[in-house]
Amino acid sequence: MDRSGAPVRLLGVNRSGTEYACIQGWGLFDGPSDDASVAAIASWKANAVRIPLNETCWLGINGAPAQYSGAVYRQAIVDFVGRLNAHGMAAVLDLHWAAPGTEHATGQRQMADADHAPDFWRSVATTFRGNSSVLFDLYNEPHDISWACWRDGGDCGIGYQVAGMQDMLDAVRSTGATNIVLATGNGWGGDLTGWLANRPTDPTGNLAAGWHMYDFGGCVTVSCFDAQIAPVSAAVPLVAGEFGDSDCNHSFSDQTMTWLDAHSDSYLGWAWNTHDCSGFPALIRDYAGTPTAYGEGLRTHLLSL
Repeated sequence: MDRSGAPVRLLGVNRSGTEYACIQGWGLFDGPSDDASVAAIASWKANAVRIPLNETCWLGINGAPAQYSGAVYRQAIVDFVGRLNAHGMAAVLDLHWAAPGTEHATGQRQMADADHAPDFWRSVATTFRGNSSVLFDLYNEPHDISWACWRDGGDCGIGYQVAGMQDMLDAVRSTGATNIVLATGNGWGGDLTGWLANRPTDPTGNLAAGWHMYDFGGCVTVSCFDAQIAPVSAAVPLVAGEFGDSDCNHSFSDQTMTWLDAHSDSYLGWAWNTHDCSGFPALIRDYAGTPTAYGEGLRTHLLSL
């Protein structure tokens, strides 16, 4: 809800790049992050942008490139969030890439690591705890783990100690931050069947469910949405943190948005980047906001609401 108590749906895009540019040693963003680029996102009538983050770069540990990590990385994110907020958009900060021990976070692991993820969230929450237009997405796409591991972490048999959703939520709340928190489902974010039974405990009540779904996922029909996703949507706020089409059209996205609209849920399309839509569902052809064939579906839909 907004400050007057009116319901709010988060409708917008993902802005990929901050999860990989730093750790690959060539920058902070993939493409521009200036005011004009933010205004282009707002021109689609988006009210939220999800920003994937890199644990190693945010914390500035394990030999991450000094010119792009630590305080430099954190300030770049703070500045970008400020520009989004100035254009009337909320920011969803997502722990996208993480890694245990002395490793670099260079890809998507099964689940967050106990070594650094709680420190990451304490730092992020301390930075943004005074800004209710910033939301925290605890971990991008948990996969190949049990629901008990998803919630409680520990020794999950994947080669490192895991920080569960409860551990990371506790880290956020330990700072006094009351920001809305998303706990994204298992199965690469597409499985919500165990979400309600394993729902983390949040003393603030500001907890939402995250869901990711693409046309190549395991639950891609309206009947599956009704059976597996609707019960979660009925119990807690639901945010489709990622969705999209891999075949360069928008038929699956149209179906998904229509279903989410009917359930008053939120959604953020992947992604506001200029990659080839078939290998990386790209919404735009350029950073002025010219849509791809796939992106035209989201743009038209947002403008119609």
